[in-house]
Amino acid sequence: MNDFHYFQPTEIIFGCGRLNGVGAAVSRWGKRCLLVTVPEFPEFSSLYNRVKDLLKEKGVDIAHFDGVIPNPTTDVITAGARMAKEHRADVVLGLGGGSSMDAAKAIAVEATHPGTAWDYLFFREKQPTASTLPIVTVTTTSGTGSQVTQVAVVTNPAEKSKSALYNSFLFPKTSIVDPELVRTAPPSVTASTGFDVFAHAFESFINPAGSAYTDLMALEAIRLVSLYLPQAVRKGGDLEARTSMAWADTLAGLCIANSGVTLPHGIGMAMSGLYPHVAHGRALAAVYPAMMRFTWQAAETKFAAVARILDPSMAALSESEAARRSGEAVDRLLKDINLWTRLETLGIPEAEVRRLAEASLILPDYKNHPKVADVEEVFDLLNKSFRDEPETTRT
Repeated sequence: MNDFHYFQPTEIIFGCGRLNGVGAAVSRWGKRCLLVTVPEFPEFSSLYNRVKDLLKEKGVDIAHFDGVIPNPTTDVITAGARMAKEHRADVVLGLGGGSSMDAAKAIAVEATHPGTAWDYLFFREKQPTASTLPIVTVTTTSGTGSQVTQVAVVTNPAEKSKSALYNSFLFPKTSIVDPELVRTAPPSVTASTGFDVFAHAFESFINPAGSAYTDLMALEAIRLVSLYLPQAVRKGGDLEARTSMAWADTLAGLCIANSGVTLPHGIGMAMSGLYPHVAHGRALAAVYPAMMRFTWQAAETKFAAVARILDPSMAALSESEAARRSGEAVDRLLKDINLWTRLETLGIPEAEVRRLAEASLILPDYKNHPKVADVEEVFDLLNKSFRDEPETTRT
């Protein structure tokens, strides 16, 4: 077994009804809270009011920034940071999916540092410091794992770029994972975010930077996704399925916090930067079938292990054959959750596929892939993801 280092400072409060502890969780870190969410649509009003009441019961003064959008932009972060400074916030609460939690993290940096959050991306010399406001998260989707990571993804529309802050000061102090909050997520959101769980776990598993610890969690997350994601999509109120997916999401987040993602996420990030209308999970779904077929020979043992989890009938196959057919197993999962898609369907212009290929190699994720791709190989992979199913799905 290889040596490894594992770090996870976030307190995780997991279980049905655990939202009731949000006031106590936040008040441990401050008494002036910036609540960060998407706009207060009618379906969210009762949740927002409940959270505000729980905070007020613990003497927390609240300012509510509800300007988060999918793929939150630099302008969104600046507006939230301005409100945090005006409120003299000493703690930030991100309530919602990955966009709300990532925005809360970036706001916690920009509100306490010179310049903007974009100045503190992972590759910059300038990095967040201990002055970053403490962050508490409450997740309402099972998908991004942001509740337990040190990552905040931000989009810069002017540069048509999506990148990330990555720093230990961005780990939430406390994360509340209450499966009851996910029960009303519609099937399309459940499928898209749920496939992101699979992608996080799978990419952590095949990442050379992984460890025995992250492999253990990744395989369990994949097992749970295989069993419970189709069930959660078909029957959203199924609390067993929702609880299992919430745990899978948390496990996968713990994995990526310590091992990281690979080529598909680099492509997905580039796609969202160039085409912000594309949901992250759907971007991954479009490229995963071709990626599986491009990569399996570079990590046969791990691809075979995942294939056998997704399709137990492959247990009788040789390791090489199970690995080769792992793409078929992913195809079936995507079709089972009604997430099978192509780049053409997502509205990606065919004339811009090469531009997307080049953008996919800007972030370093591709360097962690078992088979490191060059731009021509990514271009070929994207072309195979554009319109037709890979030929090997029709065997």
